[in-house]
Amino acid sequence: MKTVISLVTFAFVLISFGNAEDVQKAFTSNEVDKDVITPVPSKKLEIKYAKTQQEVNLGNELAPKNVRDAPEVTYESDPNAFYTLSMSDPDAPSRKKPERREWQHWLVVNIPGSDLSKGEVLNEYVGSGPPKDTGLHRYVFVLFKQPSKITFNEQKHSKTDGNRGNFSVKKFAEKYNLGDAVAGNFFQAQYDDSVPELHKQFKN
Repeated sequence: MKTVISLVTFAFVLISFGNAEDVQKAFTSNEVDKDVITPVPSKKLEIKYAKTQQEVNLGNELAPKNVRDAPEVTYESDPNAFYTLSMSDPDAPSRKKPERREWQHWLVVNIPGSDLSKGEVLNEYVGSGPPKDTGLHRYVFVLFKQPSKITFNEQKHSKTDGNRGNFSVKKFAEKYNLGDAVAGNFFQAQYDDSVPELHKQFKN
């Protein structure tokens, strides 16, 4: 089943049956397996920020100004299953000193099939906003196929809530028995002149 959702509040995601070796190599060579999730997924999430025509490609660099809005989402799925989608930054506030690893940018759970509009948003989407002089940060997307619909007892975060640090997608997956990630992708970003405006939206 393939469903196309035209919502500016979500990112374009497509599960691709590309080269699993490329996905796994990119995750391990960039230490995503060490810092975020293991085992690494074998399928690649093809992620496109439609508004700015930017695509995520296994560690390529994207400017924060081009990923401010999460665009459309499409992915192939089991229509009878539920999914969890996460985006997090393991390099907060910097890769050398990740005292707030992971900073949770986006978390949608109980997604019925591929209909993200009907998923439960635990953390509203926030684009990349690496602090000045902290180098490149990794922004990691992972998708899980849930064993069933789940009651998630978690605090929800709006886009103005900056209290999202010290999250672990691996521990989250273990807590709710999500199993291994079925697909993933990531990009890297460093500070640009759009970041101060992004940080102004946070109340804390």
